[in-house]
Amino acid sequence: MAVSVDREVAPRGAAVTAVLLLVGAAVALSLGVYAKTHTPARRPLFLLGFSGMLQMKAWLTTIALALIVVQVVTASWMWGRLPGAPVATGTVALVHRWSGAVAFVVTVPVAFHCIWALGFGSTSLRVVAHGVAGCVFYGAYAAKMLGLRLREVPAQTLPVLGSLVVASIVVVWLTAALWFFTRSGLPLT
Repeated sequence: MAVSVDREVAPRGAAVTAVLLLVGAAVALSLGVYAKTHTPARRPLFLLGFSGMLQMKAWLTTIALALIVVQVVTASWMWGRLPGAPVATGTVALVHRWSGAVAFVVTVPVAFHCIWALGFGSTSLRVVAHGVAGCVFYGAYAAKMLGLRLREVPAQTLPVLGSLVVASIVVVWLTAALWFFTRSGLPLT
């Protein structure tokens, strides 16, 4: 009897995973197409107290990356993958949930200015990698958030989507914020 239940659940789980991947791909592709096809404004709409758009984007992305590190640690803790850590409490789950929400909110002004003010650039491999990683970040994030709400999602799907979120934000940070911070002669604030 258990074997037949597994056989019934597996196709449904595979279908749900396929839908999540399609939703994520649609989000990523939509952002990329819009960024590529519209005419960039070439100016910031707001700076949130920073001296320039690049400074704002670099620092907000760095904050988001730090919060994503909190996400990785708390997820590892919740799933018992953090060696030597006591059993995770509800507080760990709360920190995980809120650090993810704040990380997402912090990325919104960055993405808005990347898409609206700068568009999808193709001037170098670094710029293309940055644009693709940014689109993948939002696609993977959308798929992961949707997957959290569905019971039929196979156990390995959410960690894979979470890893894609982490990997893409790391690439975004490496190709923009780190690049910005290591450029000589650029003001950091």
